[in-house]
Amino acid sequence: MQTALAGRRPQRLSPDRSAGSALTESKAFAPAKVNLFLHVGAPSADGYHPLCSLMMFANIGDNLSLRPAASQNFTIEGDFGGMLKSDSNNLVVRARDAILAAAGVRDPTFALTLCKSLPIASGLGGGSSDAAAALRLVRSALGLRVDPSLVLEIAATLGSDVPACVKALPVIATGRGDQLQRSPPLPDLNVVLANPGAPSPTGAVYRAYDRAVAAQGANSPAWPDRLAGPSDVVRFLTNTRNDLENAAIHLQPAIGEVLAALSASPETMFARMSGSGATCFALCADAVSASALANRLGSQAPGWWVRAGRLGFVDLGAGSLGLDPHA
Repeated sequence: MQTALAGRRPQRLSPDRSAGSALTESKAFAPAKVNLFLHVGAPSADGYHPLCSLMMFANIGDNLSLRPAASQNFTIEGDFGGMLKSDSNNLVVRARDAILAAAGVRDPTFALTLCKSLPIASGLGGGSSDAAAALRLVRSALGLRVDPSLVLEIAATLGSDVPACVKALPVIATGRGDQLQRSPPLPDLNVVLANPGAPSPTGAVYRAYDRAVAAQGANSPAWPDRLAGPSDVVRFLTNTRNDLENAAIHLQPAIGEVLAALSASPETMFARMSGSGATCFALCADAVSASALANRLGSQAPGWWVRAGRLGFVDLGAGSLGLDPHA
């Protein structure tokens, strides 16, 4: 990225002719990422794990807003906002600064506010999705002339999940999770997400997994000719895995309790942990079944975070890049 930007003259956004002075408030949605399966191999010499995963995105997530301001600012609110810092290590800040640098912009006059609704360290890619939303929103709101391909390059420097979150479309991720390819056509899926209210740090889960790596490694499953409905997807997923599930449950037994509760529910067609946990998901036949399951589980376990929603096309709000979904 340094080479692509070399020699570009910064654009100063002055108080009398700034992008900020022409801005109106705009918002972007940062959807939860769900790993329908996650096959993980042994770590390579550099410590990274090869993987193969099918990712879909939910109409459940965080919200990022941008508004004119006298100076650059970033604040966090929402149910889980108090658990995060708004300093330079926050992925939203890093994404904002990276795309401004790519466009050669200095002295921006706008404020970002993140409404954090997804649990922290939950296996839903919340931080990555927040960063992706920041890239899309800042680019769109300020009219930055940053090519979508460069946006994806910037995303890759922020984390292996961030490029997928920029697209927020069903993808198969391989390599370190940063190599994305077209998924077979998939139906929208009704889902319940449930988290026990306990974090599941990714690094600790991977270290525990390394003590008993799956023999199949990061293998790609055999895909059926057609996945027309939820039952087809469930039959397919039955022959896949989340290789991190046992390690995560060993470190955080509450994940096992959530998974058991979902699996025992009559509305559940299929249940599994997402990512490195602690959130688990249940696929249901329809929206009515998903809502019934979420309402009952929320009443039975008031300390858990439980939401019903849909996996599939997600309205991202401002800043869609117009990318080819299968590029």
